[in-house]
Amino acid sequence: MVKSQVLAALDAARGRYLSGQELAARLGVSRTAVWKAVAALRADGIPIEAVTNRGYSLPADADLLRADAVTALLDPAVAQALEIEVYDRLPGTNAALRSRAADHAPEGLVLIAQAQSAGRGRSGRSFFSPPGGLYMSLLVRPDFGARQAVYLTVMTAVAAARACESLCKTPIQIKWVNDLWKDGRKICGILTEAAMDVESGLLEYAIVGPGFNLVPPPEGWPAELADIAGSLFDTAPPPGARARLAAAFLNEFWPLYRSGRRQAYLPDYRARQALPGRHVQVLPGRADAYGATVLGVDEECRLLVRPDGQSRTVALSSGEVRILPEQK
Repeated sequence: MVKSQVLAALDAARGRYLSGQELAARLGVSRTAVWKAVAALRADGIPIEAVTNRGYSLPADADLLRADAVTALLDPAVAQALEIEVYDRLPGTNAALRSRAADHAPEGLVLIAQAQSAGRGRSGRSFFSPPGGLYMSLLVRPDFGARQAVYLTVMTAVAAARACESLCKTPIQIKWVNDLWKDGRKICGILTEAAMDVESGLLEYAIVGPGFNLVPPPEGWPAELADIAGSLFDTAPPPGARARLAAAFLNEFWPLYRSGRRQAYLPDYRARQALPGRHVQVLPGRADAYGATVLGVDEECRLLVRPDGQSRTVALSSGEVRILPEQK
């Protein structure tokens, strides 16, 4: 593919300019094909500089995400267990990995994209996935039933929070069940999907897909996200930040998954909760919404709430909660 060949050539010549003619001759393609490839790479957030009569250049400090860069940062046991593939852009990493999983891809396959054109969140909602973020999905084949799948989301959230903290050095909270917050704004969403073997009642496979906001988009957040979305860094992240974040997440997640010990992640998940004490609106699926105060999260990862005007406690295993304005 011309696009990946152009990127590889510019990466090998970081800091130096390569003319369109030189790239075309080296790759055996037309200059028009090179121009189109550069335009596509820049649209994916690759900071390629173009100067008339000099050509194209990739800055020496460009944060270029490559599979080998991620693998080099993994702990040896994790690197041995995982296979990492990086793409400039995918419609969605979870969707791409579902196709591979259905085609018997092995556990440990990781797909990473630098941008998504059709990212999805919970309940089929769109997930804003501009260039500059980190969007990844990991395939696992756990030996347990669908009712335990929530623990995959929980350990993913804990691993993602720990990984983010290691980069930004700022406390990261978790909004039940699967959003990460920094300074009260969402910096990461997690989509967990699974397929079940009807005969055995066990999961055939599961996909955990965290999507991280590293920096605000140059054009700003869309209006509907302006009061919600945040990012790990307010300005340009340090070089190699995305590779470091991807590796940090995988180094945190894989041992939690392989051990299966709830004690390794559940206390941290509960301690990081952002909602206890907050007044929220509970949207329990088909039932009517109601106001409640959040009490905490129990050992089964259920959100404990006290409905307004009542003394009883309700344990939510699914549904959605929205924070209500504080009453004055």
